[in-house]
Amino acid sequence: MNRSQPDNGLGPVHDAASRVQKPESAADRMAALKARVAAAIGTSKAKGGLNVGLHPALEDLGQWKASNTKGADANNGSGSTSRTPSEQTRAASNNRPSPFRDGRPGGASVNPYLEAAAPGIPTGKQRAPRQLAFNQKGKYIQQANALRRQAALEAMKKRIADQTRKAGIEEDLGEKNFVVEAPPDIEWWDEALTTSYDSLDDPDSLKLHGEESIVTNLIQHPVALEPPQERNAPAPKPMYLTSKEQAKIRRQNRMADLKEQQAKIRLGLIPAPPPKVKKGNLMRVLGEEAVKDPTAVEAMVNQQIAERHQKHLQANEERKLTKEQKHEKLVGNQEKDAAKSLHLLVFKVGSLANGQHRFKIQKNAEQLALTGICVMHPKFNLIIVEGGQWSITKYKKLMLNRIDWTENVSTRDAKHGQQREWLMAEDDNGTLKDMTSNYCSLVFEGEVKSRAFKRWTSKVTETDAEARDALARSKMENFWSTARSMA
Repeated sequence: MNRSQPDNGLGPVHDAASRVQKPESAADRMAALKARVAAAIGTSKAKGGLNVGLHPALEDLGQWKASNTKGADANNGSGSTSRTPSEQTRAASNNRPSPFRDGRPGGASVNPYLEAAAPGIPTGKQRAPRQLAFNQKGKYIQQANALRRQAALEAMKKRIADQTRKAGIEEDLGEKNFVVEAPPDIEWWDEALTTSYDSLDDPDSLKLHGEESIVTNLIQHPVALEPPQERNAPAPKPMYLTSKEQAKIRRQNRMADLKEQQAKIRLGLIPAPPPKVKKGNLMRVLGEEAVKDPTAVEAMVNQQIAERHQKHLQANEERKLTKEQKHEKLVGNQEKDAAKSLHLLVFKVGSLANGQHRFKIQKNAEQLALTGICVMHPKFNLIIVEGGQWSITKYKKLMLNRIDWTENVSTRDAKHGQQREWLMAEDDNGTLKDMTSNYCSLVFEGEVKSRAFKRWTSKVTETDAEARDALARSKMENFWSTARSMA
């Protein structure tokens, strides 16, 4: 029977593909794989695909031995003398010297990037023991004595200053405040024209030619400024009329108003007013009614008169300004007055021991919208005020005419004990001080460009230096020297 030819019958098939394969175990498959690898390595030394050598892990498969054999060899102390190429490669790599090891066998690792510490020198921060520091004897006693000497020196300075002020021997700057400085070699307005006054005849010293010269062939037309005195010119006053002319104009105005009212009544725009009955025209207006019941008519006329009077008073009250409106009107007028021009007054007052004088000075300055300062000093007092012309005129009359500077009354201030002795109305015995020699004189009066003070202030000073410092902020210290030099 030919098995190579296919049989289309129904008999059994004897080809290898149709046979039932017996399943192989994992150990058999592993043994077959190792046998094939060992045959390939041991016979032809063939390489893998693309002429690439086998992986080192697969080279040991040809010398595979059972695990019990390795254990027996290890127990007997005799190992295989033959090594595979992979084992030889690993052994050579383990025996290769490392760049971080020293040449000695079993040497420790050495890092070439770290400095070797010298032997015997400790590394790291060492902690030193703290030493006991003892203070020398008398150290704090000397410090306490120095503080006591400093306090005694300050107390002595204060006592000397008080005695100097009471004795009236304060430093007097004297004539050095009035020394006139020497004139400069050349004034500032001539610096652009010449170099020296001594060489005016020399043409070379004159700066009349060149680019830096201020003299040119051009004509400069200055801008015309409004004269400042024109702002102070009073407004034109209306023409005055005689009493007859005023009565005539009033009569004509009333007649025109009456004709207008009559025209509205004729057109029916407004109702006709009731007759104005008075006691003088009672019989003429009412006629028979007044004859029939004169008592009732008289009562009615009195009631109408009272109503007209009440209406008149109510109209007057409605036209009056409220307190806020009066204040706004006053402030507006004061601002307009100050916008025209600012005036300055400087007064010298002998003593301000009377509290009423200090109150009047401050209160009137605030009410008149004046700014300035009141410098109080044991020797004399300086008052500087600035504001509009109308307010300044009122304040000048107050200081020179209205206030009686020789009057003195007892102090009613709650801070009576906190005031200085020269600002109190009573002396040490409780009696009023004599103010008969007190005075108030005008030191300076004039017009200024702008205000030097923002508000009204008062300053109490003990020495001339303090007074000058208070005035130096507004550049008014020259008035103190002027007032001091006055008799």
